[in-house]
Amino acid sequence: MELAERERIAVLFQQEPFSYKLAAEIEPLLRRHWDEIAHYKDIPLDVDWSAYAAAALQGMLRIYTMRDVDASQLVGYAVYVVKPHLHYRGSMQAMQDVLYLVPEHRNAGGGGALIAFADQLLAQDGVKVVYHHVKLAHDFGPLLARLGYEPIETVWGRRLE
Repeated sequence: MELAERERIAVLFQQEPFSYKLAAEIEPLLRRHWDEIAHYKDIPLDVDWSAYAAAALQGMLRIYTMRDVDASQLVGYAVYVVKPHLHYRGSMQAMQDVLYLVPEHRNAGGGGALIAFADQLLAQDGVKVVYHHVKLAHDFGPLLARLGYEPIETVWGRRLE
């Protein structure tokens, strides 16, 4: 847990275990997130929370949250799948699944602080490499570069229907 002051807004960063209660708290932000960044808007958001619960039971899920202390509410999250890479069994790696901050907390440095907090705890868990996917339309690559990340590959998609 880490308490930080961001432009006079007290926020709390913490790692939280998966629970359906936390999922219910994340859901409204996730809907805002989907509205903002979904590439294929005709594919509805339909989260498989049971798959997240299974990943958590297998020790593969890490959830880091950012909460506005004064308002006692969730304002951001970073979720990672952590496991040995299929090509490098001896290397524990983390793949960012979803990362979101409400817009009013982005310019205060909250995104960088949340990622740095997650990186610190992931390193403590033995993670050697962290990957982030970045949508071209919502490029936070410059922030990742400031945190020491480097571009590695490009992901392409094709609609088949």
